[in-house]
Amino acid sequence: MKAMRLLTFVIFISLIVNISVSLLFAKAPTTPKILFTSARDGNREVYIMNPDGSEQVNLTQHRTTDQDAVWSLTGEQILFISDRGGMRDLYLMDPDGSNVRRVFKRKTKVNRAEPSWSPDGKHFAYDNLDWGGPEFGVHIATLGEQDVEHVVIGSGPSWSPDGTEIACSVSSPQSAQLTFINVRTRTREQPLPKKALLWQHDPSWAAVGDKLAFTGNKHPIPAIIDKDLHNAWRDKQSVFIVNRDGTSLQQLVDEAGEEAWAPAISPDGAEVLYTQAINNQSQIFKVNVKSGVRTQLTHIGFPRFGNSGGDWFDPTYALPVSPQPHLLTTTWSGVKKK
Repeated sequence: MKAMRLLTFVIFISLIVNISVSLLFAKAPTTPKILFTSARDGNREVYIMNPDGSEQVNLTQHRTTDQDAVWSLTGEQILFISDRGGMRDLYLMDPDGSNVRRVFKRKTKVNRAEPSWSPDGKHFAYDNLDWGGPEFGVHIATLGEQDVEHVVIGSGPSWSPDGTEIACSVSSPQSAQLTFINVRTRTREQPLPKKALLWQHDPSWAAVGDKLAFTGNKHPIPAIIDKDLHNAWRDKQSVFIVNRDGTSLQQLVDEAGEEAWAPAISPDGAEVLYTQAINNQSQIFKVNVKSGVRTQLTHIGFPRFGNSGGDWFDPTYALPVSPQPHLLTTTWSGVKKK
């Protein structure tokens, strides 16, 4: 009996040590990588690939839906959405797809989506998809804590590289505007007027250059509820890039063809990923901001089950320490009390 207890103890200690070593030595990629979602096998999974589209590897390999994966600023962790617990919720994993764990220990009935890391890696923003409910919209939370806070009735949060702002889209009945929310003061700013673009969605912030890519549509929604008219309006959706102050607005994808969505700007601001359907299959492209040359990165798929989204990591722009930590010292609970 003593021998059995000793063996059990040794096994237990070995497991703890192995887990600790796994956490300690989770390494960031040493070359640029892109995370994306693929349903090429009929089920959405998180994949990784090189910026030229080569070496596409399935990281999650799970029977449930896994999607919306984003890199931490150091590249040492990946935050993603999975419904493996019954509802769409936030999970973490290492860059090789190992060490998967739930972010929130307590299960809820909330459907979460579109996560975004803060630059210090301690906080994150996400969408609550409780359509029409009191908690619908953008929330923020702190890793390791259960409490979350509602920030705005909006969608598609993207944390600024310096940690001072969260960009998102705030909608009204006939428009949606790119909105910047100051982390400390909660003040809002909408630098791009409606007359420039009626619909502004899904911002993506470059690590340098103070530029954002986003999805936009210049055209009003048809007043008549008609499927063909609505599809024609949707197909005018394109990808744009703009300076933080709303200047130098540039359309990157031609409106001809089907809609373009899910933009993701490269860390240096030189290229933008986006998704567009080709032959009824959604595929991922990248476009060079200066030249306009576009490259198709994914080709595998079949009708309704293609590839989408994307998030860049480049070790050149990885952050070994928290940037400007004094900007992130205010706790959200403290702000809420004020």
